[in-house]
Amino acid sequence: MFTTTQQAAQEQIEAESGSMQAVVQDAYGSADVLHLATVPRPAPGKDDVLVRVHAAGLHIGDWHLMTGQPYLMRIMGFGLRAPKARVRGTDVAGTVVAVGAQVTGVQVGDEVFGSCDGSYAAYATARLSTLADKPANLSFEQAAAVPTSAVTALTAVRDAGRVAAGQRVLVIGASGGVGLFAVQIAKAFGAEVTGVCSTSKIELVRSAGADQVLDYTQVGLGSNDRPYDVILDMGGNRSLSQLRRHLAPRGTLVLVGGEGGGRWIGGAMSRSLRALVLSPFVSQRLRMVVSTVKRPDLQAVSELIQAGKVTPLIDRTYPLQDVPDAIRRLHNREAQGKLVIVP
Repeated sequence: MFTTTQQAAQEQIEAESGSMQAVVQDAYGSADVLHLATVPRPAPGKDDVLVRVHAAGLHIGDWHLMTGQPYLMRIMGFGLRAPKARVRGTDVAGTVVAVGAQVTGVQVGDEVFGSCDGSYAAYATARLSTLADKPANLSFEQAAAVPTSAVTALTAVRDAGRVAAGQRVLVIGASGGVGLFAVQIAKAFGAEVTGVCSTSKIELVRSAGADQVLDYTQVGLGSNDRPYDVILDMGGNRSLSQLRRHLAPRGTLVLVGGEGGGRWIGGAMSRSLRALVLSPFVSQRLRMVVSTVKRPDLQAVSELIQAGKVTPLIDRTYPLQDVPDAIRRLHNREAQGKLVIVP
């Protein structure tokens, strides 16, 4: 880690040279394709904001962008043979150092968090529509852990799940990045929340506020005599029929990502598409979540954070050169909370 004096000296060198340190990749693959390099410092376009990165968050989407899997992502425009965006990372927290000619509502010196282009670097550019003011009660490291995971959780709980006070909510994959936020947000909405996770992460999920925690290695999803009003599934390993058996007759099943499955479209996407086809023919609501980070949702999450109802739980932080190790820890599901990069 740099001292304050070293950090200031590094920033001066970067400012004078127009370059910066960043984690880049030139081909799809495992974490071994990532390496630290000196690259040109980005310049903000007329609609962009330039952010000095103080911290960057990891989420499972970073692994997908690194590997280029499922392959559908490449067809959708991320790059067929190699990633179009060479610098990795999207979640960011930092200070605005420059704004484009047509940008209003933000000024140099503002502390922000959100989504950007290439956050595993000293500087990154972003559209104002994907940034919001950093919650005053969070550090930069905590704020960087929030954007993608918390906004996805908010979309699942508030929009797709329509969670209301008094409802019984089951969160499968409760110890993951999205799951930990989903537990807290559902509790903030007044629900009775049951989390599902592995043995080693029971206390983590309890610390997020779950009323009950089920160890999937030991028990099932609970009694069918007490069905859930809403099931949020981030795990992706259970069939639709199995999930629906634990859902109230007019309950809502929300499918959020999920790992595993084929390399082309992914098993989770295939299951989600089947759910959308089936939903009109059953009394239960079957929904999938496709979420992007937008300013209004960041502001909604920020309000929950500043009210003390949501807190990002951080496992550990890594310097830029150790991003490959952080990605491996994330994909191996070893993290007890969010992972954060500190340039």
